[in-house]
Amino acid sequence: MSRLLNRSSLALVTALAFLCSAAAPAPSHTIAIMGATVFDGTGAAPVKANVIITDGKIAAVGPNIKAPRGAEIIKAEGQALLPGFIDLHTHWTPAGVPSTTPQIAEAYLSSGVTTVDDFNAAPESYAPRRAWLAAIVAPHVNFAARISTPGGHGADWADTATTKWVNTPDAARLAVESLIAYRPDLIKTFADGWRYGVAPDNTSMDVTTLSAVVETAHKYNLKVLTHTVTADRGAVAGKAKVDVITHAIQDRLLDPASVAAIKAGGTSITPTLAVYEPTKFGQSAKDANDPRYAASFKKFDIALANVKILHDAGVTIGLGTDAGMPGTPHGVSTLREMELLVRAGLTPTEALVAGTSASARLIGQSADRGVIAPGMRADMVLIKGEPWKVISDIRKIDRVFLDGRLVFGTGAPPMVANVAKTLTSVKLTTPLIDDFERQDGRTQLDTLRTDEFDGGMDRTVEVSQVFARPDGGHGLSVSARMSVKSAPVAGVTLPLSRGAIQPMDIRSFTGVQIDVRGQGAYSVEFDGTGGSWNETISANEQWRTIKVPFAALKGRSAWTGDDVTALQITATRPAGQKVWFELDNVTFY
Repeated sequence: MSRLLNRSSLALVTALAFLCSAAAPAPSHTIAIMGATVFDGTGAAPVKANVIITDGKIAAVGPNIKAPRGAEIIKAEGQALLPGFIDLHTHWTPAGVPSTTPQIAEAYLSSGVTTVDDFNAAPESYAPRRAWLAAIVAPHVNFAARISTPGGHGADWADTATTKWVNTPDAARLAVESLIAYRPDLIKTFADGWRYGVAPDNTSMDVTTLSAVVETAHKYNLKVLTHTVTADRGAVAGKAKVDVITHAIQDRLLDPASVAAIKAGGTSITPTLAVYEPTKFGQSAKDANDPRYAASFKKFDIALANVKILHDAGVTIGLGTDAGMPGTPHGVSTLREMELLVRAGLTPTEALVAGTSASARLIGQSADRGVIAPGMRADMVLIKGEPWKVISDIRKIDRVFLDGRLVFGTGAPPMVANVAKTLTSVKLTTPLIDDFERQDGRTQLDTLRTDEFDGGMDRTVEVSQVFARPDGGHGLSVSARMSVKSAPVAGVTLPLSRGAIQPMDIRSFTGVQIDVRGQGAYSVEFDGTGGSWNETISANEQWRTIKVPFAALKGRSAWTGDDVTALQITATRPAGQKVWFELDNVTFY
């Protein structure tokens, strides 16, 4: 054999070896949790067993299972191993505690909560939020698209892109269809307008409209959860075959007919007792005889009793908290909810099932989570106690596993990715924000333009639309009748990033330039992660170009320009008056 052939053969063998090694799968990561007392989430009695995790899945469970060679060993004798907890009703809102996404994520994981539903996010923000969550250490988050009625709960603060407003079956079907492109995980309806007997009621959704929401959502395999708090509306939810009622019934004790309607519809409930508890966990006790608190104590007692009535009737009880609302912090409220389910009359075992397998089943995710069994997602929590005997032991969390990774507790790596409270800003290099030439409602930055108007039961009525300018091109027309309240608002929001999630650095520009005509004063406002800044402009019936230098903007904090998420152009007029303005060529200079 020639030296040349020898070298060629050697090169070929080396290349083949390299290709084979490159194509070979990465070595499996195996964890063996040895000697834990396993509560598998089904309600079965706990047993001492070993649990083997391979590549994020539970590979084996049993008392005689041996640790595979090379596995990472976790000795768990004397500890309880449970499925990760699931919270089906949370709001990841800036008004909650914690108030920022990475810190909310950490609060849930440190409480053993590995799956949550978020009822707060606008559909336009789902994609950037999902990307953000994937970049940090976070529980699995299901996003619920919101549908209410005009004047209904949930429609009293959000824009119509965040919460769809419907009051007929046809409108309901169209609303669900319009949301599918965003890939929602669930549908949340606000079907009950009762204001807890302390304020005038919102509007409610009739059974035919609610049924249309459910039928259309089910066509896309989406579960429907509904804000329902009264007995009569609970029966409506059952008749509409809603999947889950997301609050306790609080106006009166449930009668047999209402219970029968809920059962007949296959409807379950997550009572969110934690948000209604008159004296929150850790707070100073309130006096039930104090007139300021008497009503809340009475409604809470009704809520507890109705949970037991439904449970005894065979209605599935899941876990939800409404965390993010006042006095209901993320993470720990999930644990408190299980304690309150026991107070309502469930056994500790039943409360744990509610917080694990039952909740997974209610949202159609029981195929891969909620129980400890081979083939399931390895979301689990180790606890130094026996919570099936003493429910408060759920607070004795030692370690939490998410997809087989140790993410919290003894031996867990620090959550370095969760330290920052916001995303890192991205430099914006495109000066043109919007010239209103697109016909799909999106800006030239490919963000969704939305109406901006005041919140509350009486809301400003606004119509915005793109129109053809006589001299060529298109502009945006905004017309509104102001609501009857102090400082009503009407206008438009132009996000600088998809869903206004990613902060943009606009320091390479000097200001914003707008072609505008109107009648009177208007506000130009930038929103950012560090606050908001605005300047007042005036317009008349003649088109004019107005420049607003960043140096002229005023706010509670100093303008930096490195964390801006959206531009708003709005008007405030006296109650009941009408307002209009037209915009074109909104651009940085």
